[in-house]
Amino acid sequence: MPEITQFRLQAQDFRYVGTSLSRPECIIAEPDGTLWISDDRSALTRIDPTGAQSRLGSIGGVPNGIAMAGDGSFFIANIGDGKLYRLRRDGTHEVVLDQFEGHPLGSVNFVYIDQRDRLWVSVSTLTEPRSEAVHKLIPDGYVVLMDKQGSRKVADRLYFANEVRIDAAERYLYIAETAAGRISRQPLKQDGSLGARESFGPDPLFAGAKVDGITFDAAGNLWITEITRNALIVLTPSGQAHTVFEDPDGKSLFFPTSLTFGGADLKTAYVGSLKMDRLAAFASPVAGAPMSHWMR
Repeated sequence: MPEITQFRLQAQDFRYVGTSLSRPECIIAEPDGTLWISDDRSALTRIDPTGAQSRLGSIGGVPNGIAMAGDGSFFIANIGDGKLYRLRRDGTHEVVLDQFEGHPLGSVNFVYIDQRDRLWVSVSTLTEPRSEAVHKLIPDGYVVLMDKQGSRKVADRLYFANEVRIDAAERYLYIAETAAGRISRQPLKQDGSLGARESFGPDPLFAGAKVDGITFDAAGNLWITEITRNALIVLTPSGQAHTVFEDPDGKSLFFPTSLTFGGADLKTAYVGSLKMDRLAAFASPVAGAPMSHWMR
C-alpha cells in the first residue's frame, strides 16, 4: 500500500467530467461507471459510462447530500427546503423526514447509509440564514439516526454539521464540522448511540479552515475537501494531516465540497463543487472504501 503522505497532486493531474452541471455538490458512483450528481434544476444528473447526461426528478429546493439505497432509489438531503426525500428511478419522490421533535428539521445537509442500512442525517444548523452558521461558531447542528427503531438525535451542539462517515471497523462516527474547521468523532455503540465527542486530527485543520466533505479510502485514510484554500487534505489513521492539493486561486479546483471514489478498481476520485459546472477527477494511489451499495 503506498504511503499516502508522499502523494501530491498537480493541476495537470486533474481531468474533468460532465458539462453544464448545476451545483454538483455530491456524487454517487456505481460499479458500472454510472455517476449520479446532485442538481438544483431537478434532483440528480446521471452521467452514464459513455458520458451521456440526463436529469432525474423534480423535487425543487437545493438538493445537497445524496445516498443510494439497496433497491437503487436515492435519499436526498435538500438543504434548500429542509426536507429529506426518497427519489425512485422512475422520477417519483416522497418526503421521508421534514420535522424532528415537533419542529422543522432545519438545514438538512447530508445523508449516509451504513453497512447495516441505517440512515445518518446531518442537519447543519437551525439558524436562518444558514450562512451565518458557516461564518460564526453557532452550536446548533445535529445528527439524526433513522433505523428500525425510528428516528432519534444521536449528536448535537455541532458547528455546522456537514458530511458524516463510519470507519470500516464501525468504531466511530466521523463528522465534518464546517464552521469549526475540524473533524470530530464519537464512539459508535451497537444500538447506534454515540459516546463522548473528540477531535480527530488538528483542531482546526489550520486557522480559518472550513471543511466540507469527508470519505474513507481502503487504507483507513480520511479524505477531506476544504473550501477556503480549495484543498484536498488527508488524515491518516493516526490523525496526521497531509495536504494533497490546494488551489487558493481556484483555477483547477474551486469550492470543493465532496469526494467520491469510483471506477472498477475504486481508484478514480471524483470531486464535487458548489461553484464548478463539471466534476474534477484524478487517479488515486489508494482505492476508496466501497459504499454500502457496492457491497450488495
